[in-house]
Amino acid sequence: MKQILNHARIVLADRVIENGALQIDIETGLIAAIHEQPLSEGENLAGALLLPGLVEIHTDNLEKHLMPRNGVLWPALPAVITHDAQCVAAGITTVLDALAVGDLEGESVRLDTLHSSFQAIDQGMREDALRADHLFHLRCELAYPGLLAELEPLIAHPAVKLVSVMDHTPGQRQYRDLAQYKKYYGKKKVGWNEDTFLAAVEERKAKQAEFAGRHKQAVVEMARARGIALASHDDTDEAHIAEALRDGVAISEFPTTLEAAQAARAHGLQTVMGAPNVVRGGSHSGNVAALELARHDLLDILSSDYVPASLLHGAWLLHAQAGWSLPRAVAAVSLNPARAVGLADRGNIAVGQRADLVAMTARGDVPLARSVWKLGVRVF
Repeated sequence: MKQILNHARIVLADRVIENGALQIDIETGLIAAIHEQPLSEGENLAGALLLPGLVEIHTDNLEKHLMPRNGVLWPALPAVITHDAQCVAAGITTVLDALAVGDLEGESVRLDTLHSSFQAIDQGMREDALRADHLFHLRCELAYPGLLAELEPLIAHPAVKLVSVMDHTPGQRQYRDLAQYKKYYGKKKVGWNEDTFLAAVEERKAKQAEFAGRHKQAVVEMARARGIALASHDDTDEAHIAEALRDGVAISEFPTTLEAAQAARAHGLQTVMGAPNVVRGGSHSGNVAALELARHDLLDILSSDYVPASLLHGAWLLHAQAGWSLPRAVAAVSLNPARAVGLADRGNIAVGQRADLVAMTARGDVPLARSVWKLGVRVF
């Protein structure tokens, strides 16, 4: 049995079919045929763009649903279901939920909810309670003393598709500017003054010296043994890229400088930047702008990070403002992230691929996801 989506502008990997039709095999949920001309039957998409379902490999959007108000923890499964609904409404059909394993903050929603979140996502997928396809990205905070004990029960799960090594110690990488670090974290701390700030910095540097090196070696070995893709985080200079290469990293997440992005490109690493950076016109941390990297041909993948709706919006702006072709911009939020984490069955409108699809229109610079399908079933 076939489902037909008709009169669509179909965005393929290399071109756009201006008025075509797509056939979906309902039994398998795969794309069965692509037609260059409209057919006489099927659902009329009235010229909407038809894109592959978006693939998100780094979102911590779940955190705001786990703690909707400061100090208020929400039950994990309802939080996951709400997060999932936001993702699907934004056109995201595959989500790698980025769960932080460890945190340099003494008290954190991340520490409190890691295992309950992991279990709720797993339960939601097993019980068909979620509309998107959810997988795991484990973000390993290297200077966190309990990292390995927290990581070991999780990393063997078959839905873990990405592991990143992070170091948010002040004075380097994203926070090499201590004034920027103080500005960001000072908002979270009541009663911080210069003395407490400097004490926190020294404490975190001491933890880094004690734990980060051996933790990174252990994390890298665990990921490699299971064939899980590895990402570095907040690379700032060529030395960080060289370090990532020694570790077998294939993805550089959120490089903070043009220098780091150029080094990543030179050595074949995939570069991920935040779609909120594109939508806002720059980094909230004062780092290099994603659009600047796009214009230098140094951007491969966008991530919605903390705003699911930014992923489609960011891709549209790459097309509208950075001069990228529509297929190239769409690939940054579908094909490229899928392949980067080893997903060969999605991210592209092609015969035999999953019928994960988004029909979109636009109002100026704002794209609208009108309909979303996962495996040929409408989920939005």
